[in-house]
Amino acid sequence: MKIISLQPSITLTLERLGRLDLLAACTRYCLDAVPALRGRGLPVVHDSWSTRVEELLPIRPDLVLASVPYRQESLTAILKAGCPVLLLAPHTLADIFQDIRLLASVVHAAEAGETLIAEMQAALAEARAQAASVTQPPVVCCEEWGKPLIHSQTWVKELVEAAGGVFLGEPGSTTTAEAIADADPDVVLMSWCGAGDRVPLERVVVQRGWQQLRAVTSGQVYCVTDELLNTPAHTLLGGLRAIAQALRPRTAEPDHGSAQPDHGSAESAPGLRRIDLASLPALPPESD
Repeated sequence: MKIISLQPSITLTLERLGRLDLLAACTRYCLDAVPALRGRGLPVVHDSWSTRVEELLPIRPDLVLASVPYRQESLTAILKAGCPVLLLAPHTLADIFQDIRLLASVVHAAEAGETLIAEMQAALAEARAQAASVTQPPVVCCEEWGKPLIHSQTWVKELVEAAGGVFLGEPGSTTTAEAIADADPDVVLMSWCGAGDRVPLERVVVQRGWQQLRAVTSGQVYCVTDELLNTPAHTLLGGLRAIAQALRPRTAEPDHGSAQPDHGSAESAPGLRRIDLASLPALPPESD
Protein backbone atom coordinates (compact mmCIF):
# COMPACT_ATOMS: atom_id res chain seq x y z
CA MET A 1 0.00 0.00 0.00
CA LYS A 2 1.26 3.47 -0.95
CA ILE A 3 -0.05 6.27 1.27
CA ILE A 4 0.27 10.03 0.91
CA SER A 5 -0.16 11.96 4.15
CA LEU A 6 -1.32 15.56 3.87
CA GLN A 7 -1.19 16.45 7.57
CA PRO A 8 1.36 16.01 10.40
CA SER A 9 -1.31 14.56 12.71
CA ILE A 10 -1.70 11.62 10.34
CA THR A 11 2.03 11.14 9.91
CA LEU A 12 2.59 11.25 13.66
CA THR A 13 -0.08 8.61 14.13
CA LEU A 14 1.44 6.39 11.46
CA GLU A 15 4.76 6.68 13.26
CA ARG A 16 3.25 5.51 16.55
CA LEU A 17 1.50 2.68 14.74
CA GLY A 18 4.82 1.57 13.28
CA ARG A 19 3.68 2.06 9.67
CA LEU A 20 5.85 4.84 8.30
CA ASP A 21 6.99 2.25 5.77
CA LEU A 22 3.72 2.81 3.91
CA LEU A 23 4.39 6.49 3.28
CA ALA A 24 5.00 7.33 -0.36
CA ALA A 25 4.91 11.12 0.12
CA CYS A 26 4.17 13.71 2.80
CA THR A 27 4.26 17.45 3.48
CA ARG A 28 7.17 19.53 4.73
CA TYR A 29 5.28 19.94 7.99
CA CYS A 30 5.27 16.16 8.34
CA LEU A 31 9.06 16.19 8.04
CA ASP A 32 9.22 18.74 10.85
CA ALA A 33 6.90 16.65 13.03
CA VAL A 34 8.66 13.35 12.31
CA PRO A 35 12.37 14.05 11.74
CA ALA A 36 12.97 10.33 11.19
CA LEU A 37 11.52 10.81 7.70
CA ARG A 38 14.30 13.16 6.66
CA GLY A 39 16.84 11.51 4.45
CA ARG A 40 14.38 8.96 3.07
CA GLY A 41 13.96 10.89 -0.14
CA LEU A 42 10.17 11.00 0.06
CA PRO A 43 8.44 13.35 -2.36
CA VAL A 44 7.22 16.46 -0.53
CA VAL A 45 3.71 17.64 -1.45
CA HIS A 46 1.44 20.48 -0.38
CA ASP A 47 -0.89 19.90 2.55
CA SER A 48 -4.66 19.42 2.57
CA TRP A 49 -5.23 23.18 2.57
CA SER A 50 -3.29 23.85 -0.61
CA THR A 51 -3.10 20.43 -2.29
CA ARG A 52 -1.88 20.29 -5.89
CA VAL A 53 -3.20 17.27 -7.73
CA GLU A 54 -0.34 17.36 -10.22
CA GLU A 55 2.02 16.48 -7.35
CA LEU A 56 -0.02 13.45 -6.33
CA LEU A 57 -0.80 11.75 -9.62
CA PRO A 58 2.76 10.67 -10.54
CA ILE A 59 3.03 8.88 -7.18
CA ARG A 60 -0.04 6.74 -7.96
CA PRO A 61 -1.12 6.42 -4.32
CA ASP A 62 -3.45 3.72 -3.08
CA LEU A 63 -4.78 6.16 -0.52
CA VAL A 64 -4.48 9.87 0.26
CA LEU A 65 -4.96 10.70 3.94
CA ALA A 66 -6.15 14.22 4.76
CA SER A 67 -7.28 15.96 7.92
CA VAL A 68 -8.22 19.35 9.28
CA PRO A 69 -7.55 22.07 8.36
CA TYR A 70 -8.51 21.57 4.72
CA ARG A 71 -10.18 23.36 1.82
CA GLN A 72 -13.13 21.70 0.14
CA GLU A 73 -11.82 22.80 -3.26
CA SER A 74 -8.55 20.95 -2.70
CA LEU A 75 -10.23 17.70 -1.72
CA THR A 76 -12.72 17.93 -4.57
CA ALA A 77 -9.83 18.24 -7.02
CA ILE A 78 -8.20 15.10 -5.59
CA LEU A 79 -11.43 13.13 -5.91
CA LYS A 80 -12.01 14.32 -9.47
CA ALA A 81 -8.52 13.11 -10.32
CA GLY A 82 -9.50 9.62 -9.20
CA CYS A 83 -7.34 9.38 -6.07
CA PRO A 84 -8.92 7.48 -3.15
CA VAL A 85 -9.14 9.86 -0.17
CA LEU A 86 -9.79 9.31 3.51
CA LEU A 87 -10.71 12.59 5.20
CA LEU A 88 -10.50 12.98 8.97
CA ALA A 89 -12.28 15.91 10.62
CA PRO A 90 -12.07 15.50 14.41
CA HIS A 91 -13.60 17.96 16.84
CA THR A 92 -13.41 16.13 20.16
CA LEU A 93 -11.01 13.76 21.89
CA ALA A 94 -13.48 10.96 21.20
CA ASP A 95 -13.25 11.81 17.49
CA ILE A 96 -9.46 11.63 17.68
CA PHE A 97 -9.60 8.22 19.34
CA GLN A 98 -11.96 7.03 16.60
CA ASP A 99 -9.64 8.39 13.90
CA ILE A 100 -6.67 6.57 15.43
CA ARG A 101 -8.73 3.38 15.45
CA LEU A 102 -9.72 3.92 11.82
CA LEU A 103 -6.16 4.61 10.67
CA ALA A 104 -4.92 1.58 12.58
CA SER A 105 -7.48 -0.57 10.81
CA VAL A 106 -6.54 0.79 7.39
CA VAL A 107 -2.83 0.08 7.89
CA HIS A 108 -3.40 -3.27 9.63
CA ALA A 109 -2.12 -2.14 13.02
CA ALA A 110 -5.26 -2.51 15.12
CA GLU A 111 -3.46 -3.69 18.25
CA ALA A 112 -1.03 -0.77 18.18
CA GLY A 113 -3.97 1.57 17.71
CA GLU A 114 -5.80 0.26 20.76
CA THR A 115 -2.61 0.50 22.81
CA LEU A 116 -2.19 4.15 21.83
CA ILE A 117 -5.81 5.00 22.61
CA ALA A 118 -5.54 3.31 26.00
CA GLU A 119 -2.39 5.31 26.75
CA MET A 120 -4.14 8.58 25.96
CA GLN A 121 -7.24 7.68 27.95
CA ALA A 122 -5.13 6.68 30.96
CA ALA A 123 -3.29 10.02 30.88
CA LEU A 124 -6.60 11.89 30.79
CA ALA A 125 -7.97 9.83 33.67
CA GLU A 126 -4.85 10.53 35.73
CA ALA A 127 -5.12 14.27 35.05
CA ARG A 128 -8.78 14.28 36.08
CA ALA A 129 -7.95 12.41 39.29
CA GLN A 130 -5.22 14.90 40.16
CA ALA A 131 -7.58 17.82 39.53
CA ALA A 132 -10.49 16.32 41.47
CA SER A 133 -9.59 18.21 44.64
CA VAL A 134 -9.66 21.64 42.96
CA THR A 135 -12.35 23.69 44.69
CA GLN A 136 -12.05 26.88 42.64
CA PRO A 137 -11.30 25.91 39.02
CA PRO A 138 -9.39 28.67 37.21
CA VAL A 139 -10.99 30.23 34.14
CA VAL A 140 -8.67 29.61 31.20
CA CYS A 141 -8.54 31.50 27.90
CA CYS A 142 -6.94 29.46 25.12
CA GLU A 143 -6.04 31.09 21.81
CA GLU A 144 -5.60 29.18 18.57
CA TRP A 145 -4.91 32.35 16.60
CA GLY A 146 -4.20 35.97 17.40
CA LYS A 147 -5.46 37.97 14.39
CA PRO A 148 -8.37 37.48 14.37
CA LEU A 149 -8.45 36.20 17.92
CA ILE A 150 -9.84 32.65 17.83
CA HIS A 151 -10.57 30.34 20.75
CA SER A 152 -8.92 26.91 20.65
CA GLN A 153 -10.77 23.81 19.47
CA THR A 154 -13.12 21.54 21.42
CA TRP A 155 -10.42 18.99 22.17
CA VAL A 156 -8.43 21.75 23.90
CA LYS A 157 -11.50 22.60 25.97
CA GLU A 158 -11.60 18.97 27.05
CA LEU A 159 -7.91 19.03 27.96
CA VAL A 160 -8.42 22.17 30.05
CA GLU A 161 -11.34 20.55 31.86
CA ALA A 162 -9.34 17.36 32.45
CA ALA A 163 -6.60 19.47 34.04
CA GLY A 164 -9.09 21.15 36.37
CA GLY A 165 -9.86 24.38 34.54
CA VAL A 166 -12.90 26.09 33.04
CA PHE A 167 -12.59 26.90 29.33
CA LEU A 168 -13.49 30.47 28.43
CA GLY A 169 -15.68 31.02 25.39
CA GLU A 170 -16.96 28.86 22.56
CA PRO A 171 -14.36 26.53 21.03
CA GLY A 172 -13.29 27.58 17.55
CA SER A 173 -15.16 30.88 17.69
CA THR A 174 -13.83 34.34 16.98
CA THR A 175 -13.63 36.78 19.86
CA THR A 176 -11.98 40.11 20.71
CA ALA A 177 -9.33 41.34 23.11
CA GLU A 178 -12.00 43.50 24.74
CA ALA A 179 -14.30 40.52 25.35
CA ILE A 180 -11.49 38.57 26.99
CA ALA A 181 -10.54 41.58 29.11
CA ASP A 182 -14.16 41.84 30.27
CA ALA A 183 -14.12 38.14 31.24
CA ASP A 184 -10.79 38.65 33.07
CA PRO A 185 -9.61 35.00 33.03
CA ASP A 186 -7.25 33.55 35.60
CA VAL A 187 -4.96 31.99 32.98
CA VAL A 188 -4.24 32.79 29.33
CA LEU A 189 -2.69 30.17 27.03
CA MET A 190 -1.57 31.27 23.57
CA SER A 191 -0.95 28.46 21.09
CA TRP A 192 -1.08 30.01 17.64
CA CYS A 193 -1.20 27.75 14.59
CA GLY A 194 2.15 27.70 12.83
CA ALA A 195 3.89 29.82 15.47
CA GLY A 196 5.61 26.95 17.25
CA ASP A 197 6.80 28.34 20.59
CA ARG A 198 7.33 31.87 19.29
CA VAL A 199 4.19 33.75 20.35
CA PRO A 200 5.49 37.16 21.57
CA LEU A 201 3.58 37.18 24.85
CA GLU A 202 4.87 40.48 26.19
CA ARG A 203 4.23 42.37 22.94
CA VAL A 204 0.73 40.91 22.56
CA VAL A 205 -0.24 41.89 26.11
CA VAL A 206 0.88 45.48 25.56
CA GLN A 207 -0.76 45.76 22.13
CA ARG A 208 -4.06 44.57 23.57
CA GLY A 209 -3.84 46.80 26.63
CA TRP A 210 -4.01 43.79 28.92
CA GLN A 211 -1.51 44.93 31.55
CA GLN A 212 -4.19 44.96 34.27
CA LEU A 213 -5.69 41.60 33.33
CA ARG A 214 -5.79 39.19 36.28
CA ALA A 215 -3.79 36.58 34.35
CA VAL A 216 -1.13 39.15 33.49
CA THR A 217 -0.65 40.68 36.92
CA SER A 218 -0.35 37.18 38.41
CA GLY A 219 2.08 36.01 35.73
CA GLN A 220 -0.32 33.37 34.43
CA VAL A 221 0.09 34.02 30.70
CA TYR A 222 1.81 31.26 28.75
CA CYS A 223 2.84 30.23 25.27
CA VAL A 224 2.14 26.56 24.60
CA THR A 225 4.02 25.15 21.62
CA ASP A 226 1.60 25.02 18.70
CA GLU A 227 2.00 21.30 17.96
CA LEU A 228 0.95 20.33 21.49
CA LEU A 229 -2.56 21.76 21.23
CA ASN A 230 -3.37 22.14 17.53
CA THR A 231 -2.35 18.72 16.19
CA PRO A 232 -5.13 16.13 16.71
CA ALA A 233 -2.89 13.21 17.63
CA HIS A 234 -1.25 11.62 20.66
CA THR A 235 0.98 14.70 20.93
CA LEU A 236 -1.98 16.30 22.73
CA LEU A 237 -0.72 14.47 25.82
CA GLY A 238 2.16 16.94 25.85
CA GLY A 239 -0.42 19.72 25.68
CA LEU A 240 -2.28 18.19 28.60
CA ARG A 241 0.90 18.17 30.68
CA ALA A 242 1.61 21.79 29.75
CA ILE A 243 -1.91 22.89 30.68
CA ALA A 244 -1.81 20.97 33.96
CA GLN A 245 1.51 22.61 34.83
CA ALA A 246 0.17 26.08 34.02
CA LEU A 247 -2.90 25.49 36.19
CA ARG A 248 -0.99 23.94 39.07
CA PRO A 249 -1.18 26.07 42.25
CA ARG A 250 2.03 27.71 43.40
CA THR A 251 4.17 25.25 45.30
CA ALA A 252 5.98 27.77 47.49
CA GLU A 253 5.38 31.14 49.09
CA PRO A 254 6.30 33.95 46.68
CA ASP A 255 9.40 35.99 47.17
CA HIS A 256 7.92 39.44 47.78
CA GLY A 257 11.16 41.03 46.67
CA SER A 258 10.79 39.48 43.24
CA ALA A 259 9.37 41.38 40.28
CA GLN A 260 7.44 38.30 39.17
CA PRO A 261 5.19 36.01 41.21
CA ASP A 262 6.47 32.50 41.84
CA HIS A 263 4.06 29.98 40.38
CA GLY A 264 6.29 26.99 40.76
CA SER A 265 8.30 25.58 37.89
CA ALA A 266 5.87 26.20 35.02
CA GLU A 267 8.69 26.09 32.52
CA SER A 268 9.51 22.52 33.62
CA ALA A 269 6.74 21.26 31.32
CA PRO A 270 8.16 20.91 27.79
CA GLY A 271 6.52 23.31 25.37
CA LEU A 272 5.38 25.77 28.05
CA ARG A 273 6.79 29.29 28.37
CA ARG A 274 5.58 31.90 30.86
CA ILE A 275 5.37 35.64 30.31
CA ASP A 276 8.26 37.75 31.58
CA LEU A 277 6.55 40.42 33.64
CA ALA A 278 9.81 42.27 34.20
CA SER A 279 9.96 43.13 30.49
CA LEU A 280 6.52 44.76 30.39
CA PRO A 281 6.57 48.56 30.37
CA ALA A 282 5.27 50.11 33.56
CA LEU A 283 1.83 51.67 33.36
CA PRO A 284 1.64 55.38 34.17
CA PRO A 285 0.14 56.10 37.60
CA GLU A 286 -3.58 56.79 37.63
CA SER A 287 -4.49 60.45 37.98
CA ASP A 288 -6.64 61.54 40.88
